[in-house]
Order: sequence, then structure tokens, then C-alpha cells
Amino acid sequence: MKDLKTSCRIAVVQAEPVLFDKAACLEKALGLIRETGAAGAELVVFPELFLPGYPYGLTFGYTMGARGEPGRLDWKRFYDNSILVPGEETRALAAAAREAGVWLSIGVSERAAETATLYNSNLIFSPEGELLCAHRKLKPTGAERLVWGDADRGFFPVADTPWGPMGAMICWESYMPLARAALYQKGITLYLAPNTNDNPEWQDTVRHIAIEGHCYVVNCDMLITKVGYPEGLHEPERLAALPEIVCRGGSCVIDPYGHAVTETVWDREAVLYADLDMQKVPASRMEFDVCGHYSRPDVLQLKAEDK
Repeated sequence: MKDLKTSCRIAVVQAEPVLFDKAACLEKALGLIRETGAAGAELVVFPELFLPGYPYGLTFGYTMGARGEPGRLDWKRFYDNSILVPGEETRALAAAAREAGVWLSIGVSERAAETATLYNSNLIFSPEGELLCAHRKLKPTGAERLVWGDADRGFFPVADTPWGPMGAMICWESYMPLARAALYQKGITLYLAPNTNDNPEWQDTVRHIAIEGHCYVVNCDMLITKVGYPEGLHEPERLAALPEIVCRGGSCVIDPYGHAVTETVWDREAVLYADLDMQKVPASRMEFDVCGHYSRPDVLQLKAEDK
């Protein structure tokens, strides 16, 4: 393992997106990047699909074998507020990362330039404003498949940071053992887990991953409230059935031994700051190095497609 910068000052942003409004989401993100950069953050992490938010609870009019025109109108509204990568919004994010001097990870709904397919993507920018990683979610979960397509490129990108290789698995991708192993094989020291998964069991998952990979796991979820949904959507009965707090968050940072570095934040917007002791990563691998001395490549091998 290469020498690692000793400390990483991280800011984990648990914030509520402005649903279906990419311009407002972008403006909010830019403000938070400026704020966290001014507070001394070196790495800023946003949740899954922060632009333009996660349409939690909506069906877009789909039923088995059928769909409706009102749902199509809602989908088109979401499509119009998804972003091109690269595009105007990524240029603004890159400029903000450069001006703040931070590494930046943020989730977006990506609109393919060549087709009308959407992808649930995570972007990583360098402090120089370079878009280094554009990871599309391998397999949208459940009804997400009605909105986003399977990744067709950018499967397991990692960024070479001063603190070691950094990559992201989006939400339930982290339940895919071979996907985790694909990042472990790249020597991951910072495992970013942007998600919209506020159930208690998820907290066990992120601790397990930290122990399994002997890496820091950044669990970044968002807040979604019922009052945050825009007017004019075509599923009033679905919206009426939602709880007042639709997604509770639960963001936190876990160290390579599975211990909490920060508090776990629920039911509110917050920015979690922490100074990560990166020397814990190699130290924790003394007796267990998942793709090193504790592996058996003569018996078990993973061939990961990487394009």
C-alpha cells in the first residue's frame, strides 16, 4: 500500500433535495460545498440522487403490463430535471470543488446523451475540478428499474486520493458481495455509500463492510419530507399516504474496525464533520487483508468487468 496522508477532514452532507428541481438542488449543493470548504473540509460527500432528488413512494403510473399518461407526465418531469454528464451542472459542481479546494462526491440522476435512458449515478470530482469518476448503479433496486437503467459503463471506478483509492457503491449495490470485492481488489481505503436507505438493518450493513474491507465507510443518506414534494404531480393518493418524514437519514462514518467515528443523525438536515485517522487502514489489516494475505487467489478469483 502506498503511503497515505495521515488525516482526512470529511464533511458528510445529510440534506433534503428540492425534489424534481435540478436548478434548486444544484444551488443548494453549491452553497453546501462553499460552506463545508470554508469549514476546512477536504472531502465532501452528498447522498444518492441529490440532483434532482429521490422520488420516494411514486409509481409513475406503472402497473404490471400497463402504464398511464399521467405517470408519463411525472416521469418526463423527472427526466427533464435529470442531468447530462458532463454538462452544465457538472461544470458548476467542478468549479465549486475547485474553488473550495475539496474532493467532492455527489449522486445525480444522469440523462444519457445518446438515448432517453436515465441512470442513477455517483460523481467524484478532484480539488482541481476534474470529473474523475462517473459510476452508474449496476442494478436499480425493485421499482427503481421503472425509472433508471442498468449501468452500461463506468462499473467500478476509483479515484486516487491522498488517502488512498476511493470509490462508491450506491445504496443496495453494497448488498452485492462481488461488487464490494471489486472495490476491495482496487485497495479501497475510503468506501463511499451514498444511499436512500434509512432502515435499522442498513446500519449493520455499513459496519460489516467497514470490518470486511478494513476501510472507512461513509454512510451518506438524505432527508425527505412529505412537504418537500412539488405541486402538480399526478399521484395525489400516493403522496397523501406518505409519512411526514419519508426518509429519515441515518448518515454516519464507520472506521476500519467497525466503530462509529461520528454520531448517526436522524430526522434532520446536518453536516457531519470528522477527522479520519487514515493510518488505521493499514494497521487494521495486520491480521486480515481481504485481497492480500487473507485471500486465496489460487482457490477464489473475481473477474470484474471494468470499462
